[in-house]
Amino acid sequence: MNVSDAVAARRSVRGFLPDPVDSVVLRDIVTKAARAATGGNLQPWHIDVLTGDALARLKADIAAKLMAGHRETPAYDIYPRELSAPYTDRRFAVGEALYGELGIPRENKAGRRLWFARNFAFFGAPAALFCTVDRAMGPPQWADLGMYLQNVMLLAVEAGLATCAQECWAMYPETVAAHVPIPPERMLFCGMAIGLEDKADPANRLRTTRAESGEWLRFQS
Repeated sequence: MNVSDAVAARRSVRGFLPDPVDSVVLRDIVTKAARAATGGNLQPWHIDVLTGDALARLKADIAAKLMAGHRETPAYDIYPRELSAPYTDRRFAVGEALYGELGIPRENKAGRRLWFARNFAFFGAPAALFCTVDRAMGPPQWADLGMYLQNVMLLAVEAGLATCAQECWAMYPETVAAHVPIPPERMLFCGMAIGLEDKADPANRLRTTRAESGEWLRFQS
């Protein structure tokens, strides 16, 4: 597979088959991804991969906490508190498109909350990744994390796997830290679901759009 095909094929999958992913393939993906560009060669990412019983214990824990209405202090603001157009419009549009595919109307808020909770079951994926970073790192190093994670997602496509990067896990850093050995000097950045796509899941009918390049691209000569 060439890079262009992998970029075009990569998308956020929200429904996975339970089939386990070969641990050798997982290790190969997350190791190769470390060739990501990184300023000063800092390589600020720290990666934990969970499968099997370890993943099941985490999912059971977070499910019980969600049922009880448990909340934690998020590791960071996932979106700016004063998000403005066109970004608010794009976020609203993708949410409506997803729930439209699922047949959950806007007024069914309980149904939407219930479906959103599937994030914390990794949408049924048999493997999960957590990315953490030293608290001393700043925005440039957070960009390095993004480049590493993009490599993971593209290499997963090459391996015939699907992924969904999940910043929502930053809402429950204490719960994750109870299952993943995160030292206090590091913070949780995100999780990621990894597995085989369930092509029958209606959530996977979603195809997001991208803004026309005229909105964000400028060439000068």
